[in-house]
Amino acid sequence: MKQYHVYILSNIKRNVFYIGVTGNLETRILAHKAGIGSEFTSKYNCYYLMYVENFDDINVGIKREKQLKNWHRDWKINLIKDRNNAMEDLAKDWFTEYDIKNAKEIQ
Repeated sequence: MKQYHVYILSNIKRNVFYIGVTGNLETRILAHKAGIGSEFTSKYNCYYLMYVENFDDINVGIKREKQLKNWHRDWKINLIKDRNNAMEDLAKDWFTEYDIKNAKEIQ
């Protein structure tokens, strides 16, 4: 069964958050890390994966994404820290510098 993912990215200072939904988490995070994920993430350097929720139904995932986007900043931080207390990049070991550079060149 296909999985969908709601995810939260942040910048290095962990003071800006981006919330998205995707059907291919690895490819989407690679695009963000390569600076081709979205204008917002590129502008605010949100390349660090803080949080992920998985869903079997895209409509449920989209509903959750919209809900989280309306949350207060403190609520988002508490949600992240509940699963990732150190607020580390969950995808820090997913890609090499070569992967990220190559992703930019493909676009």
